[in-house]
Amino acid sequence: MNEDMMTREERLTNTQESGGSEQRGKGLYYVHTLGCQMNVHDSERIAGIMEANGYKPASEEQFENQDVDVVIMNTCAVRENATERMYGTIGRWKRFKYKNPNAQIAIGGCMAQLDRERIAKKTPWVDAVFGTKNIEDLPALLEQARGSKRTQVRVNDDLEMFPSQLPAHRASKHSAWVAISMGCNNTCTFCIVPTTRGKEHDRRPGDVLAEIRSVVSGGVKEVTLLGQNVNSYGYAMGDRYAFSKLLRACGDIEGLERVRFTSPHPAAFTDDVIAAMAETPNVMHQLHFPLQSGSDRILRAMRRSYRSSKFLNILGKIREAMPDAQISTDIIVGFPGETEEDFQETLRVVEEARFASAFTFIYSPRPGTPAAAMEQVPYEVALDRLERLLAVQERITEEILSGFEGRDVEVMITGTAGRKDDETHRYTGREKTGVLVHVGVPEGMPAPQIGDFVTATVTHAGKHNLIADPDPSKGQTYAIRTA
Repeated sequence: MNEDMMTREERLTNTQESGGSEQRGKGLYYVHTLGCQMNVHDSERIAGIMEANGYKPASEEQFENQDVDVVIMNTCAVRENATERMYGTIGRWKRFKYKNPNAQIAIGGCMAQLDRERIAKKTPWVDAVFGTKNIEDLPALLEQARGSKRTQVRVNDDLEMFPSQLPAHRASKHSAWVAISMGCNNTCTFCIVPTTRGKEHDRRPGDVLAEIRSVVSGGVKEVTLLGQNVNSYGYAMGDRYAFSKLLRACGDIEGLERVRFTSPHPAAFTDDVIAAMAETPNVMHQLHFPLQSGSDRILRAMRRSYRSSKFLNILGKIREAMPDAQISTDIIVGFPGETEEDFQETLRVVEEARFASAFTFIYSPRPGTPAAAMEQVPYEVALDRLERLLAVQERITEEILSGFEGRDVEVMITGTAGRKDDETHRYTGREKTGVLVHVGVPEGMPAPQIGDFVTATVTHAGKHNLIADPDPSKGQTYAIRTA
């Protein structure tokens, strides 16, 4: 699962509160998620449909003790290592059936969409294989597998029902994912998403806003809007301003403290979106802005519909409108045909862009994509470039984080930080621009609850997070606000 929205301890607490250790009903289920934020949200829908059909969530302890009736893997297909991890994990999961012959295993998500027949043939102990567009079919597939004793496979290529119409077991009480679109209309040569998710489908704005109002009325304070290309939302409906309108509409929802979104495409990041971010108070100045490469030649080979100068120009507009914006990115090194000159262009753009953080990857060929048939860069060369890129980005990240020292930040508390036996017990969360902050409670001051907002003075900048151990006697701030 993605750790951004909630700590492991908070997820375990919520699972236990939901009754996982009580009556089993049809049985206990456990969902294991690989991949992106969309997969994390899909897992909430998987959990919701299981509970709507009488299953109960298992705790992590019950999963580790193999005291689970159904184990479900929601898979990722973006990189080859995710595929390898999937098959390795499925192999280890046979132990559940050794302990409980009636236990069932289900595989869903992008790899199930892509590799359905191979999964069923290579792992015959799997009971159900379901695609990204078939979440609602899972309980029926499990029931059919019990009767037939054969792997049940259901993978639709066309979207018949948006997953957001399904019930959800939200992983957090205070933060929520809200999908606004599904699929992708781009043709990037390295990407498998159009194959696994299909063409882009947008939800109606009224449906999106109704879901946001619903989760906010239930106590959610922070919403992250999801889409493969979130800022092209509305283009298929003939409204290129739909996404900026949606952001502004979020600003009118009472009780909604923070709005984030991921991931936008640089080519569709227009001036109206920048203005909506800057002018809507509850839209956070945090942005994931995928570069992929700084070389125009490689961007062309990737079929990315922008060049480095356009990317940097848009970045400049964002920073002019929101000087405090924290911007992260994705970068691929070792793309087919990448030369040292191309890589140096990437380093140049990274230095100029000054990303707060970067998700960096060695190019991984995906079956059926155009780039997989291109001449590949030797792994050793790509690894060397990755290490050099990481060194540059880590230096920039440290420099950016050091600028927070001495500043007051507002942190939404999502859990605790550190080990239970750690003498420095801190609470953890994210400040408005998304930076992870660990907050210490001054002696004699009240501790925050999950979901509270703490304003505290940053006392130390780490390599990837901030530490706020304020001392009020020195004029440093510590204050709690319950929204």
